[in-house]
Amino acid sequence: MEIIIQSLGFTASPALETFIGEKLQTLKNDRVVSARVTLFKGPESMPENNYCEIRLEIPGNDPFVKKQSAYFETSVSECVEVLFADLQKAKDKHLDSRKVQKEVIQDALLAGEDDVDEDVELEDVVK
Repeated sequence: MEIIIQSLGFTASPALETFIGEKLQTLKNDRVVSARVTLFKGPESMPENNYCEIRLEIPGNDPFVKKQSAYFETSVSECVEVLFADLQKAKDKHLDSRKVQKEVIQDALLAGEDDVDEDVELEDVVK
């Protein structure tokens, strides 16, 4: 997974970049192509003015999260937690749909065994 870190208006320290890399490695997935991280400071009048935006590039829709807090490390951690939950939710949804398809095919095959005279075509089972 490629990690692109962009800091707007300041230079991110190597320690911060290492921290971001370690946090994003927890999201390592075979579908994740790259992660784009943007760090920037908001208006000076706000006490919690450190923003973090993370966009994961995966096939299909790219999940995007934006969080703010007093420290960049906290913002990054919150973003990674939300992205982890989103990826887990998408994975569970995909697995559930595959499980339903499996049950439908098995039911069709069992129904076909009751009717010995009728031939069941593969196309009929898959539908």
